[in-house]
Amino acid sequence: MNVTLPGECWAITDHSAGNQRQALALAEGLGMPVRHIVLNPRAPWSWFSPRLALGGRLALPASQRATYASPWPDVAIGCGRSAALFTRMLRGYSNGHCYTVQILDPRIDPSHWDTVIAPRHDRLTGPNVLQPLGSLNPVDDAWLKDGRDACPALEDLPRPRVGVLIGGPRKGLAIDASYAQPLIERLLARRRVEGGSLMVLASRRTPAAVMDRVNTALADIPGLTWSGPDDGNNPYPGVLGWADRLIVTPDSVNMLSEACAVGCAVQTLVTAPLPPKLARFHASLREAGMLHDLDSEPPARQHPLRETASIIATLRQRILAT
Repeated sequence: MNVTLPGECWAITDHSAGNQRQALALAEGLGMPVRHIVLNPRAPWSWFSPRLALGGRLALPASQRATYASPWPDVAIGCGRSAALFTRMLRGYSNGHCYTVQILDPRIDPSHWDTVIAPRHDRLTGPNVLQPLGSLNPVDDAWLKDGRDACPALEDLPRPRVGVLIGGPRKGLAIDASYAQPLIERLLARRRVEGGSLMVLASRRTPAAVMDRVNTALADIPGLTWSGPDDGNNPYPGVLGWADRLIVTPDSVNMLSEACAVGCAVQTLVTAPLPPKLARFHASLREAGMLHDLDSEPPARQHPLRETASIIATLRQRILAT
């Protein structure tokens, strides 16, 4: 039986949905009361976070300073470079009482935190560094069942039900209308052979031009397209829960990690060289048999990538040992 951890846990993030999902998945898994705090450092701290700690709470706009104040938490989990400044400073503010955790490479010595969790493709090492293959997330059997229960109408779509997760551009990688066209062509070609339905979801980063092309091309295809809140509630958990196969654009470690946690086959379309860190992540997934080319014949099922529970268990042990 897990020993209940005492006190409160702060999950500190910026507004990035991916950072929030990772921090909250880890924080909620510890079983402590969780307080989610969104903090935005001012310049010059925002330029040099988390290196520049001089000035302390002056890094925050006046409107946020009351949020980041004592009583300090027993555990603080940050995700992203901005959050790393505030988890780093908590060690001193709490006189070492707060156990500090930072998700993703903070780009300075990891010894500034009690534990750093950085994916293997970041190549960060140290005695306090945990290295999952992918990103932390809440996807497990119970989460997928909740997704199916929340979107029962998706069960009636013709099979195979193919989920398509579309991200957006990032440095060194274009996800734009020119990328969308070959993706659409391959989706339609495969459907002509096997039938079924397409469940297409945009992310916050997806350019409008991409979804315009998708909506036009797939207007007569069974399934759904979701471009944003104007289309209603995001059916993302339902799509993952009901999908027989998932197709994910290559840009997002978070989206690929969550897709690979489902247990169905996951495919991607890569049309240009990937940035080095992202290429290492793709290679690791392919070596593990968890990611396949869109033009390949994938397996019906594959072993799910579920690392969050083991990371939570290891972190609990570390916290209890302090």
